[in-house]
Amino acid sequence: MKAVQVSQTGGPEALEYKDVADPKPQANEALIEVKAIGLNFIDVYFREGRYPAKLPFIDGQEAAGIVREVGSEAKNVQPGDRVAYTGVLGAYAERTVVPAERLVKLPDHVDFETAASLMLQGMTAHYLTHSTYPLKNGETCLVHAAAGGVGLLLVQVARMLGAHVIGTAGSKEKAKLAKDAGANEVILYQEQDFVQETKRITGGKGVHVVYDGVGKTTFEPGLDVLRPRGYMVLFGGASGAVAPLDLIKLSQKGSLFVTRPTLASYISDPAELQQRAHDVLGWAASGKLKVSIGQKYALKDVQQAHRDLEGRKTTGKTILLP
Repeated sequence: MKAVQVSQTGGPEALEYKDVADPKPQANEALIEVKAIGLNFIDVYFREGRYPAKLPFIDGQEAAGIVREVGSEAKNVQPGDRVAYTGVLGAYAERTVVPAERLVKLPDHVDFETAASLMLQGMTAHYLTHSTYPLKNGETCLVHAAAGGVGLLLVQVARMLGAHVIGTAGSKEKAKLAKDAGANEVILYQEQDFVQETKRITGGKGVHVVYDGVGKTTFEPGLDVLRPRGYMVLFGGASGAVAPLDLIKLSQKGSLFVTRPTLASYISDPAELQQRAHDVLGWAASGKLKVSIGQKYALKDVQQAHRDLEGRKTTGKTILLP
């Protein structure tokens, strides 16, 4: 089968589209014929070696497809089931094996591309707004990169919960996407100081929570837009790693909270995984949550897909097709 393997970590050129041996499911696994693959920044981190994996490995952590074979101990799925998953390496391939308990069955009205768009980013939006900082009706949040894959979903889910949403975006085109998703205001960060604008919008009070997937360039200024006892939720580093923080600053700026969550900690329990996926896929099936697939690439063009993702040339979700 064809797959994208990393034999040596590095830049996009480390992604090798090549023939590899077909995988075989172990007792607790299922073999999936992959129909659509979600591209995420965590794929870049593994490719670079920022997140270590035993070499060589097949990159990618999110996909949807059809169960073709199951191991003897796989009880919750059977051949022919339409499924999706996230959090297991090996998605950049025509076929992959996944622990059966990590698979989620798809509702009838959710297609493979939508499912591959929602498992990582949709459940990220879910845990950020429902668990890490449970947004309440009437509260105000700041969502960085509001036109990105997670950003567009975060905006929608935050509005579902009754929050007032301020987004940041890098262009007028991206600002329109964030507005169309439901953002109450969008700050063009290349033209406006997002700290000053956020303070103006909130009448100097600040926001209850900042959802920051950008990192290096936004983290420290973001502390200045939080109201006392506000939450800085740093869930990604698209612009680079955040510098070490002297914790005394948190007291000086109003007894602030800072957390660095990851999805894995919020879906490690199979029941929690199923509940979050049930909510997100259900919203998509009912039309309450709209997925914006901005780009599609053939799997063989994965190097260009990574370059475009890192160069901030993408909007919404990016899908790879085997």
